[in-house]
Amino acid sequence: MNSYVVTLFIFGAVVLLTAWLPMALRRMPLSLPICCIAIGMLLAWSPFTPLPRFNPLDNTKWAEHLLEFVVIVALMGAGLKIDRPLGWRRWMITWRLLGIAMPLSIAAIALIGWGVLGLGAASALLLGAALSPTDPVLASDVQVGPPQTGEEDDIRFALTSEAGLNDGLSFPFVLAAMAIAGSQADDMSWVGSWLLFDVVWKLAAGVAMGWIVGRVLGWLTFKVPESGRIARTGDGLAALGFTCVAYAATELVHGYGFVAVFVAALTLRSVERKSSFHGELHDFGEQIERMLMMVLLVCFGSIVAEGSLLAHVDWRVVAVATAILLVVRPLAGWISLLGCGHPAAEKVIVSVFGIRGLGSIYYLAYATGKTKFENVETVWATVFVIILASIVLHGIAVTPVMRWIDRRRDVDSMKPMRPGSA
Repeated sequence: MNSYVVTLFIFGAVVLLTAWLPMALRRMPLSLPICCIAIGMLLAWSPFTPLPRFNPLDNTKWAEHLLEFVVIVALMGAGLKIDRPLGWRRWMITWRLLGIAMPLSIAAIALIGWGVLGLGAASALLLGAALSPTDPVLASDVQVGPPQTGEEDDIRFALTSEAGLNDGLSFPFVLAAMAIAGSQADDMSWVGSWLLFDVVWKLAAGVAMGWIVGRVLGWLTFKVPESGRIARTGDGLAALGFTCVAYAATELVHGYGFVAVFVAALTLRSVERKSSFHGELHDFGEQIERMLMMVLLVCFGSIVAEGSLLAHVDWRVVAVATAILLVVRPLAGWISLLGCGHPAAEKVIVSVFGIRGLGSIYYLAYATGKTKFENVETVWATVFVIILASIVLHGIAVTPVMRWIDRRRDVDSMKPMRPGSA
């Protein structure tokens, strides 16, 4: 049997399914990521498919770059979706989640990893840093709608903006874990350079480069003489170019590219908010993101089915995963939103629906590919179990929960809202 032809057939069939399934699943307590993982598991178990079944520890560089690409595409899409102008008060719920919930989550997860899993300081911090950010790739069911559709209530805005920024903000803690792993137990000489370079410089460079690239691309897209405007092409392919330019330009000056991509998207929107070209950019980016997500989640399912990584799962890993999903994130999110004035039901939803996903695998691949960590198999197994459980739990619950909260607010979530109706 020609494995290349079989692979093409499987790829085409899965792409068609991912194009059709979102419509079919719209009213069901089931999500596209769950279906992609199930497809990957079934294909891996099938004797007729050449789908590779592998351990990501065998090739972390491959996993790192593929996951890096899908995350930056998702971050550009998240930034383009947001209609709300950036501001301290307008984004207060986001600042609370980033400034309170995220550090609390990192600390709590690291402590649990150290106390229950027996991880060392470096591995425990890496576990906390990898699992603290919510995922921009898998959170489409709880994100705002396309640009200028009016589908931007506080819940969807909070989860979209949080996912857009916290990927980059968790990077300093990943680098701190790498510094600890590469130093002696009592050596703290890395702290000063970490604060100055990995925290201050890289974050500042990410924000600054994102703003500069966004302004320049916004000018080229909307402000140059009309005959030369990128917007005049109506070609959403430009979104991919915007994403890669913003990310690469920032990485070249040693800034956080994840932060820059999201900031560039927000800045691009601010240059000209009403253009229909934003919709073209968003739609193309969403299609690329969905295809990449499908490929990666099918591979994720095949890794789960292969079983060698999950062989490291024991009762401690299950207990830690349960605590992180059901206690740590909900409690940290709730604490961060105390006193914000939103209804209790909305605060609960924002606190609970912080899905963990492909970004966490990227951080592990990045860190473990460059530095040696103790008990790395346990860390990987824990992250895989949490991602799998998060995708299943959130995928089943999100549709009925969001429909329930929309009914409470007299909004029909099954029908697109007109611009300005939110």
